[in-house]
Amino acid sequence: MTTETTSAPPAAGSRTPARRRSEGSYTAHVGRPGFAWAVPATLFFLIFAIAPLVMVAVLSFMSWNGLGSPRFVGMDNWSRVLDDPVMIKSIWLTLLVTVLGVAIQTPLSILLGVWAAGQQRNRAVLSVIYFIPLLLSSTAVSVLWRALLDPNFGIPAQATWLFGDGNLFGKQASAIGVLAFVSTWQFTPFHTLIYQGAARAIPQVLYQAAEIDGAGRYRQFFHITLPQLRNSVVTSMILMIVGGLTTFETVLILTQGGPGTDTTISAYYMYQKAFKSFDFGAGAAIALVLVVAATIISLIVVRVSGYDKMRSSMEGL
Repeated sequence: MTTETTSAPPAAGSRTPARRRSEGSYTAHVGRPGFAWAVPATLFFLIFAIAPLVMVAVLSFMSWNGLGSPRFVGMDNWSRVLDDPVMIKSIWLTLLVTVLGVAIQTPLSILLGVWAAGQQRNRAVLSVIYFIPLLLSSTAVSVLWRALLDPNFGIPAQATWLFGDGNLFGKQASAIGVLAFVSTWQFTPFHTLIYQGAARAIPQVLYQAAEIDGAGRYRQFFHITLPQLRNSVVTSMILMIVGGLTTFETVLILTQGGPGTDTTISAYYMYQKAFKSFDFGAGAAIALVLVVAATIISLIVVRVSGYDKMRSSMEGL
């Protein structure tokens, strides 16, 4: 007598080894792209970012006036730069301008971005008008406001009851205020665009649940919108900090570092050293100070905010 043995069909949801292998190979093909895709961007970054940075670092130990061959001088450039009172003052002015930019632009950008993400009447038209400064270069914006704020023919000259003698560039406080205002006018639309996109990505079910619980518009903003914008706030702040530390065209055209050296920030002082005094070694040292400062401050912001521990919703694909 013969007996027949039949294997039970696989339970629902179970995977055979062959099926798991096929799914694994399929995932390997459709998952994250390989390193080869990053090669063009990596080469571009190495050639146009890392290589110039290394050359600047080497130049900071050289004495060179733009002609002839550079001469190695060791730490002489660094000692002169770090002992220069104008350089120390420029660092504090740079930090002040950066802090003012972050303090003014961040809340303003958040409010405008959340508003622009809504469905208000004429919102699209007003947003287009407000984003016009994004189309202009820093040089064009600076020339525009230099003409508008001219102490002889500009708005301050016609409104002395508000601006006093009309010379906003003649005192340090008002000159720094002008720099902060012009930077805010130019770059707030960019950060508004960041917050607009982030606000539109917030699931509407969160607001619907809050409305059911009786939360008003202000409570929804502080308990739903702001927490959901956390990643965007950190990203925007890092961009503001780097932009503030490297501000140059605005100072060059509006104040030229004046009155005296009262608005001479580090980037403008680097330009003076390198391209006016032809001391390229000292200028390279100042440039490296800016790079190090921007890197350290950005890392502090990332670490304090916990941004380095955040994970994308696409993580693992």
